[in-house]
Amino acid sequence: MKTILITGATGLVGQEIVKICHDNNYVVHYLTTRKAKLETKANYKGFYWDPAKEIIDINCFKNVEVIINLAGASVSKRWTKSYKETLLNSRLETLNVLLKTIEKEHITIKQLISASATGIYPNSYKAVYEEDCDMKSTGFLGQVVERWEAAASAFKALDIKVANIRIGLVLSNQGGALVQLVKPIKAFVGSAIGSGEQWQSWIHVNDLARWFLFVVQNNLEGTFNGVAPNAVKQKALVKAIGELLSRPILVPKVPSFIMRMILGEMSLLVLESQHVSSKKVEQAGFHFKYDKLKPALEDLL
Repeated sequence: MKTILITGATGLVGQEIVKICHDNNYVVHYLTTRKAKLETKANYKGFYWDPAKEIIDINCFKNVEVIINLAGASVSKRWTKSYKETLLNSRLETLNVLLKTIEKEHITIKQLISASATGIYPNSYKAVYEEDCDMKSTGFLGQVVERWEAAASAFKALDIKVANIRIGLVLSNQGGALVQLVKPIKAFVGSAIGSGEQWQSWIHVNDLARWFLFVVQNNLEGTFNGVAPNAVKQKALVKAIGELLSRPILVPKVPSFIMRMILGEMSLLVLESQHVSSKKVEQAGFHFKYDKLKPALEDLL
Protein backbone atom coordinates (compact mmCIF):
# COMPACT_ATOMS: atom_id res chain seq x y z
CA MET A 1 0.00 0.00 0.00
CA LYS A 2 1.20 3.50 -0.84
CA THR A 3 1.72 6.03 1.94
CA ILE A 4 0.67 9.67 1.60
CA LEU A 5 1.83 12.41 3.98
CA ILE A 6 -0.88 15.02 4.64
CA THR A 7 -0.51 18.37 6.40
CA GLY A 8 -3.80 19.82 7.66
CA ALA A 9 -5.32 16.33 7.76
CA THR A 10 -7.56 17.13 10.73
CA GLY A 11 -9.24 20.09 9.01
CA LEU A 12 -12.50 20.14 7.06
CA VAL A 13 -11.02 19.16 3.68
CA GLY A 14 -8.24 17.08 5.21
CA GLN A 15 -10.62 14.75 7.02
CA GLU A 16 -12.50 14.06 3.77
CA ILE A 17 -9.23 13.39 1.91
CA VAL A 18 -8.19 10.94 4.64
CA LYS A 19 -11.49 9.05 4.15
CA ILE A 20 -10.98 8.90 0.39
CA CYS A 21 -7.38 7.72 0.85
CA HIS A 22 -8.49 4.93 3.17
CA ASP A 23 -11.27 3.93 0.76
CA ASN A 24 -8.54 3.48 -1.84
CA ASN A 25 -6.21 1.52 0.48
CA TYR A 26 -3.64 4.27 1.05
CA VAL A 27 -1.81 4.59 4.34
CA VAL A 28 -1.93 8.15 5.71
CA HIS A 29 0.80 9.86 7.70
CA TYR A 30 -0.16 13.27 8.98
CA LEU A 31 1.60 16.20 10.60
CA THR A 32 0.03 18.12 13.47
CA THR A 33 1.13 20.97 15.72
CA ARG A 34 -1.03 19.57 18.54
CA LYS A 35 0.37 16.57 20.39
CA ALA A 36 -3.12 15.78 21.69
CA LYS A 37 -4.14 14.97 18.10
CA LEU A 38 -1.44 12.34 17.56
CA GLU A 39 -2.86 8.90 16.77
CA THR A 40 -1.32 5.61 15.68
CA LYS A 41 -3.42 3.12 13.74
CA ALA A 42 -2.65 0.56 11.06
CA ASN A 43 -3.38 3.01 8.23
CA TYR A 44 -3.26 6.38 10.01
CA LYS A 45 -0.31 7.73 11.97
CA GLY A 46 0.37 11.21 13.31
CA PHE A 47 3.69 13.01 13.69
CA TYR A 48 4.47 16.23 15.53
CA TRP A 49 5.85 19.37 13.93
CA ASP A 50 6.22 23.08 14.66
CA PRO A 51 6.86 24.82 11.33
CA ALA A 52 7.54 28.23 12.90
CA LYS A 53 10.47 26.70 14.83
CA GLU A 54 11.43 24.39 11.93
CA ILE A 55 10.75 21.32 14.07
CA ILE A 56 9.56 18.18 12.30
CA ASP A 57 9.61 14.45 13.08
CA ILE A 58 11.42 13.08 10.01
CA ASN A 59 9.85 9.65 10.62
CA CYS A 60 6.76 11.11 8.96
CA PHE A 61 8.47 10.63 5.59
CA LYS A 62 8.94 6.85 5.95
CA ASN A 63 7.64 5.09 2.80
CA VAL A 64 6.14 8.40 1.58
CA GLU A 65 6.37 9.42 -2.07
CA VAL A 66 3.51 11.95 -2.16
CA ILE A 67 2.72 14.94 0.06
CA ILE A 68 -0.68 16.66 0.19
CA ASN A 69 -0.28 20.09 1.76
CA LEU A 70 -3.38 21.71 3.26
CA ALA A 71 -1.78 23.53 6.18
CA GLY A 72 -2.51 27.18 6.85
CA ALA A 73 -4.37 29.40 9.31
CA SER A 74 -8.08 29.89 8.62
CA VAL A 75 -9.04 32.89 6.50
CA SER A 76 -12.38 33.07 8.35
CA LYS A 77 -11.07 35.18 11.18
CA ARG A 78 -10.86 38.97 11.34
CA TRP A 79 -7.85 40.18 9.37
CA THR A 80 -6.02 42.30 11.91
CA LYS A 81 -2.49 43.36 11.03
CA SER A 82 -1.00 40.59 13.18
CA TYR A 83 -3.42 37.94 11.91
CA LYS A 84 -2.64 38.83 8.29
CA GLU A 85 0.98 37.97 9.09
CA THR A 86 -0.22 34.68 10.59
CA LEU A 87 -2.25 33.89 7.45
CA LEU A 88 0.79 34.35 5.24
CA ASN A 89 3.48 32.88 7.48
CA SER A 90 1.47 29.76 8.35
CA ARG A 91 1.41 28.89 4.64
CA LEU A 92 5.01 29.74 3.82
CA GLU A 93 6.58 28.22 6.95
CA THR A 94 4.93 24.83 6.47
CA LEU A 95 6.19 24.51 2.91
CA ASN A 96 9.60 25.88 3.86
CA VAL A 97 10.24 23.32 6.60
CA LEU A 98 9.11 20.46 4.34
CA LEU A 99 11.42 21.63 1.55
CA LYS A 100 14.42 22.15 3.82
CA THR A 101 13.99 18.76 5.49
CA ILE A 102 13.57 16.86 2.23
CA GLU A 103 16.69 18.51 0.83
CA LYS A 104 18.80 18.13 3.98
CA GLU A 105 17.85 14.49 4.66
CA HIS A 106 17.97 13.49 0.97
CA ILE A 107 14.39 12.20 1.12
CA THR A 108 12.87 10.99 -2.13
CA ILE A 109 9.49 12.59 -2.75
CA LYS A 110 7.91 12.33 -6.19
CA GLN A 111 4.93 14.66 -5.94
CA LEU A 112 3.56 17.60 -3.93
CA ILE A 113 -0.10 18.58 -4.20
CA SER A 114 -0.64 21.87 -2.42
CA ALA A 115 -3.84 23.72 -1.59
CA SER A 116 -4.24 27.18 -3.06
CA ALA A 117 -7.25 29.47 -3.48
CA THR A 118 -9.39 31.09 -6.17
CA GLY A 119 -8.80 34.37 -4.34
CA ILE A 120 -5.79 34.82 -6.61
CA TYR A 121 -8.21 35.96 -9.35
CA PRO A 122 -9.42 39.60 -9.46
CA ASN A 123 -12.93 40.62 -8.50
CA SER A 124 -15.09 40.51 -11.66
CA TYR A 125 -18.75 40.04 -12.52
CA LYS A 126 -18.00 39.27 -16.19
CA ALA A 127 -14.72 37.33 -16.50
CA VAL A 128 -14.53 33.53 -16.42
CA TYR A 129 -11.16 32.55 -15.01
CA GLU A 130 -9.11 29.65 -16.31
CA GLU A 131 -5.78 28.60 -14.83
CA ASP A 132 -3.64 30.32 -17.44
CA CYS A 133 -5.15 33.73 -16.66
CA ASP A 134 -2.42 36.37 -16.33
CA MET A 135 -4.55 38.69 -14.20
CA LYS A 136 -3.93 38.49 -10.46
CA SER A 137 -5.78 40.12 -7.61
CA THR A 138 -3.81 42.99 -6.09
CA GLY A 139 -5.63 42.56 -2.77
CA PHE A 140 -4.21 40.92 0.33
CA LEU A 141 -5.61 37.47 -0.40
CA GLY A 142 -4.30 37.55 -3.96
CA GLN A 143 -0.83 38.40 -2.68
CA VAL A 144 -0.97 35.57 -0.14
CA VAL A 145 -1.99 33.01 -2.76
CA GLU A 146 0.70 34.15 -5.19
CA ARG A 147 3.44 33.68 -2.57
CA TRP A 148 1.85 30.42 -1.39
CA GLU A 149 1.98 28.94 -4.89
CA ALA A 150 5.54 30.19 -5.39
CA ALA A 151 6.61 28.42 -2.18
CA ALA A 152 5.07 25.18 -3.47
CA SER A 153 6.67 25.60 -6.90
CA ALA A 154 10.10 25.76 -5.22
CA PHE A 155 9.87 21.97 -4.77
CA LYS A 156 10.40 21.59 -8.53
CA ALA A 157 14.10 22.32 -7.95
CA LEU A 158 14.28 18.96 -6.15
CA ASP A 159 12.77 17.18 -9.17
CA ILE A 160 9.39 16.91 -7.45
CA LYS A 161 6.21 17.25 -9.49
CA VAL A 162 4.05 20.08 -8.11
CA ALA A 163 0.29 20.62 -8.43
CA ASN A 164 -1.45 23.69 -6.98
CA ILE A 165 -5.20 23.31 -6.41
CA ARG A 166 -7.04 26.65 -6.34
CA ILE A 167 -9.95 25.86 -4.06
CA GLY A 168 -13.24 27.73 -4.25
CA LEU A 169 -16.18 27.76 -1.81
CA VAL A 170 -16.16 24.29 -0.20
CA LEU A 171 -19.64 22.97 0.62
CA SER A 172 -19.76 20.64 3.63
CA ASN A 173 -22.25 19.93 6.41
CA GLN A 174 -19.40 19.50 8.89
CA GLY A 175 -18.36 23.16 8.96
CA GLY A 176 -17.21 26.01 6.76
CA ALA A 177 -19.27 28.48 4.76
CA LEU A 178 -22.37 26.35 4.17
CA VAL A 179 -23.02 25.84 7.88
CA GLN A 180 -22.76 29.60 8.42
CA LEU A 181 -25.14 30.32 5.54
CA VAL A 182 -27.70 27.80 6.80
CA LYS A 183 -28.00 29.25 10.33
CA PRO A 184 -29.79 32.54 9.49
CA ILE A 185 -31.87 30.88 6.78
CA LYS A 186 -33.16 28.29 9.26
CA ALA A 187 -33.98 31.15 11.62
CA PHE A 188 -36.06 32.85 8.87
CA VAL A 189 -33.59 35.74 8.51
CA GLY A 190 -31.71 34.50 5.46
CA SER A 191 -30.50 37.12 3.01
CA ALA A 192 -28.23 37.65 0.07
CA ILE A 193 -25.04 39.55 0.86
CA GLY A 194 -24.01 42.74 -0.89
CA SER A 195 -25.49 42.97 -4.38
CA GLY A 196 -26.10 39.22 -4.47
CA GLU A 197 -24.81 39.31 -8.05
CA GLN A 198 -21.30 38.15 -7.15
CA TRP A 199 -20.26 34.75 -8.53
CA GLN A 200 -19.64 31.90 -6.08
CA SER A 201 -17.43 29.17 -7.48
CA TRP A 202 -18.26 26.25 -5.21
CA ILE A 203 -17.36 22.56 -4.86
CA HIS A 204 -18.79 19.67 -2.82
CA VAL A 205 -16.20 18.56 -0.26
CA ASN A 206 -16.34 14.95 -1.52
CA ASP A 207 -15.58 16.00 -5.09
CA LEU A 208 -12.68 18.12 -3.87
CA ALA A 209 -11.21 15.24 -1.87
CA ARG A 210 -11.61 12.86 -4.82
CA TRP A 211 -9.91 15.42 -7.08
CA PHE A 212 -6.85 15.57 -4.80
CA LEU A 213 -6.53 11.78 -4.97
CA PHE A 214 -7.14 11.83 -8.74
CA VAL A 215 -4.13 14.14 -9.06
CA VAL A 216 -2.08 11.64 -7.04
CA GLN A 217 -3.22 8.58 -8.98
CA ASN A 218 -2.64 10.21 -12.35
CA ASN A 219 0.65 11.86 -11.37
CA LEU A 220 -0.55 15.27 -12.54
CA GLU A 221 1.31 18.53 -12.19
CA GLY A 222 0.50 22.18 -12.81
CA THR A 223 -2.22 24.53 -11.60
CA PHE A 224 -5.85 23.44 -11.36
CA ASN A 225 -9.07 25.15 -10.25
CA GLY A 226 -10.73 23.17 -7.48
CA VAL A 227 -14.32 24.14 -8.32
CA ALA A 228 -17.44 22.48 -9.71
CA PRO A 229 -18.51 23.17 -13.33
CA ASN A 230 -21.48 25.43 -12.58
CA ALA A 231 -20.77 28.56 -10.55
CA VAL A 232 -23.81 30.41 -9.21
CA LYS A 233 -24.54 33.94 -8.10
CA GLN A 234 -24.64 34.52 -4.35
CA LYS A 235 -28.36 35.31 -4.32
CA ALA A 236 -29.04 32.03 -6.17
CA LEU A 237 -27.04 30.09 -3.58
CA VAL A 238 -29.03 31.60 -0.72
CA LYS A 239 -32.32 31.01 -2.54
CA ALA A 240 -31.45 27.35 -3.25
CA ILE A 241 -30.66 26.73 0.43
CA GLY A 242 -33.92 28.43 1.43
CA GLU A 243 -35.98 26.30 -0.95
CA LEU A 244 -34.36 23.09 0.28
CA LEU A 245 -35.01 24.01 3.92
CA SER A 246 -38.53 25.34 3.15
CA ARG A 247 -37.57 28.80 4.35
CA PRO A 248 -38.47 32.02 2.50
CA ILE A 249 -35.74 34.54 1.78
CA LEU A 250 -37.61 37.69 2.79
CA VAL A 251 -35.01 39.83 4.51
CA PRO A 252 -33.50 42.57 2.28
CA LYS A 253 -29.96 42.09 1.07
CA VAL A 254 -27.26 42.97 3.59
CA PRO A 255 -25.54 46.07 2.15
CA SER A 256 -21.84 45.83 1.33
CA PHE A 257 -20.94 48.69 3.67
CA ILE A 258 -22.54 46.84 6.60
CA MET A 259 -20.44 43.74 5.83
CA ARG A 260 -17.33 45.91 5.69
CA MET A 261 -18.20 47.42 9.07
CA ILE A 262 -18.73 43.98 10.61
CA LEU A 263 -15.90 42.03 8.98
CA GLY A 264 -13.41 44.67 7.91
CA GLU A 265 -11.11 43.62 5.08
CA MET A 266 -12.22 40.00 5.51
CA SER A 267 -15.57 41.03 3.95
CA LEU A 268 -13.87 40.51 0.56
CA LEU A 269 -14.43 36.78 1.07
CA VAL A 270 -18.19 37.23 0.67
CA LEU A 271 -18.37 40.40 -1.44
CA GLU A 272 -15.89 39.70 -4.24
CA SER A 273 -16.92 37.83 -7.39
CA GLN A 274 -14.85 35.15 -9.11
CA HIS A 275 -16.42 32.99 -11.82
CA VAL A 276 -13.89 30.17 -12.05
CA SER A 277 -13.72 27.50 -14.75
CA SER A 278 -13.35 23.76 -14.10
CA LYS A 279 -12.69 22.93 -17.77
CA LYS A 280 -9.06 21.87 -17.22
CA VAL A 281 -10.09 19.50 -14.43
CA GLU A 282 -12.73 17.88 -16.63
CA GLN A 283 -10.32 17.62 -19.58
CA ALA A 284 -7.94 15.72 -17.31
CA GLY A 285 -10.63 13.03 -17.07
CA PHE A 286 -12.14 13.78 -13.67
CA HIS A 287 -15.87 13.24 -13.26
CA PHE A 288 -17.79 15.30 -10.73
CA LYS A 289 -20.44 13.58 -8.63
CA TYR A 290 -21.98 16.96 -7.93
CA ASP A 291 -21.67 19.24 -10.94
CA LYS A 292 -24.82 21.24 -10.13
CA LEU A 293 -25.72 23.07 -6.93
CA LYS A 294 -29.11 21.53 -6.12
CA PRO A 295 -27.94 17.87 -5.93
CA ALA A 296 -24.93 18.97 -3.89
CA LEU A 297 -27.12 20.78 -1.38
CA GLU A 298 -29.61 17.89 -1.26
CA ASP A 299 -26.79 15.52 -0.36
CA LEU A 300 -25.42 17.79 2.35
CA LEU A 301 -28.62 19.20 3.86
